[in-house]
Amino acid sequence: MKDSAVHYTVEIASAEAHLFRVTLTIHSPSANGETLRLPLWIPGSYMVREFSKNIVRLTAEQGGKSAALTKQNKFTWHVSGSASTSDAPLVVVADIYAWDLSVRCAHLDQTHGFFNGTQLFLSVEGREDSPHFVELRKPRGAAYDDWQVATTLKTVRKKSGSGSTTKEANSGFELYRAESYDELVDHPVEMGKFTLLKFSAGGVPHQMAITGASRFDAERLTQDLEKICTWHIDLFGSPPPFERYLFLVTAVGEGYGGLEHRDSTSLLCSRNDLPAPGMKTMEERYRTFLGLCSHEYFHAWNVKRIQPAAFKPYRLYEENYTKLLWMFEGFTSYYDDLALVRTGIISHPDYLGMLAKTITNVERASGRLKQSVAESSFDAWIKFYRQDENSPNAVVSYYAKGSLIAFGLDLTIRVASEGKRSLDDVMRYLWLHYGQTGRGVEDDEMPSIIKAATDVDVHREIAEWVEGTVDVPLEKLFKSLGGTLTRKPGGVLSGLGIKTK
Repeated sequence: MKDSAVHYTVEIASAEAHLFRVTLTIHSPSANGETLRLPLWIPGSYMVREFSKNIVRLTAEQGGKSAALTKQNKFTWHVSGSASTSDAPLVVVADIYAWDLSVRCAHLDQTHGFFNGTQLFLSVEGREDSPHFVELRKPRGAAYDDWQVATTLKTVRKKSGSGSTTKEANSGFELYRAESYDELVDHPVEMGKFTLLKFSAGGVPHQMAITGASRFDAERLTQDLEKICTWHIDLFGSPPPFERYLFLVTAVGEGYGGLEHRDSTSLLCSRNDLPAPGMKTMEERYRTFLGLCSHEYFHAWNVKRIQPAAFKPYRLYEENYTKLLWMFEGFTSYYDDLALVRTGIISHPDYLGMLAKTITNVERASGRLKQSVAESSFDAWIKFYRQDENSPNAVVSYYAKGSLIAFGLDLTIRVASEGKRSLDDVMRYLWLHYGQTGRGVEDDEMPSIIKAATDVDVHREIAEWVEGTVDVPLEKLFKSLGGTLTRKPGGVLSGLGIKTK
């Protein structure tokens, strides 16, 4: 019987040289050979990154004999088959350079190792939907005795006599399984020494593994995360769509970023973003970090499970075009800070101040008058993720303006429904009819979705704010709720002040 499963072993070839070694084993290989590919991009970061550039060395052998590797393009190789050794597994070994300290790629040194599967794991054409197994091997040497693994990959219990010690197995250096290649590359891995926080939300275990920082208020951070995660779960409805959730945090001198996954997120922050021991107030840097955690957690529903039709499935070897990033990133950017004020972590005045800052940043960039957020979403591959000195004059942020559109739609729905409906109903409708069914959202569906969820017609607003370049009429919307939006002297360049009656 043919074994279609794909097997990988990940070990450290040289921490000093920042090299991972990945061994790919293909049982029952085709006599015609196998085609291997490495993704061009990673979901959540819409730019072609060409991870294959980091492959330093690639070799193949079958039955003790070298197998010919032919490079077909910048991310594809064909390994020749052999009739004389057809019963032997095909073994491909890749040494991969990992020195990108970001949430998107891989980083390895003598203090830790981090990787996304899109950078390390070659896919086997025709076996993408087969089970994929990964063995993580602990590096040798006393310096690595305390290293552990943090990941949401599912563990495979090893049989006795496998050669692993109890201490090694408990550290997380063991065998893992994913049901497909797409699932495999959606679980980043951190290995090294880290602080592990634990809490429960929605009856599900949550963890945060923090690498690079040890002096912070773990109790406060844990309590705030629990409030945020519980609020998100309550918004969409319990239980959450995962069995456990993991925040992977790398703390550095200065840095910021996040990337969502189905059951986890990778975060990069500055050490000063974490709450200092004894800190009584809500510092802006800590508030920003909590907003980042909230943003990526919301993505577990909105973009990882509620998805554009263009992402079903992801095509990792070409650009995937959608006009909906204004919704998937913009709505998420609206709810990330909204969760902080609704949980009481920040005050209403602080929230309004943050909203004022977003309005200022959007309105001071003339690019919003030239590019719609629908266009910005579609062109993310060549414009938003490749910004230059002219970008403020030519590009609009689908994150920032998208969040203002979400805010404007929320107020519009509340006014039109006399407070009976809100954008919350839209998110719950999306989760019920799209996230839980696997149906993708088409580029032109949002007006009809909002109508179905709230009985409010927003076709005109979507046409003007999303497809067009009209500013969201925030002054008018605030006034309709009995509030005021006041611009300071000097106009938008001097900032905005918002007051509510």
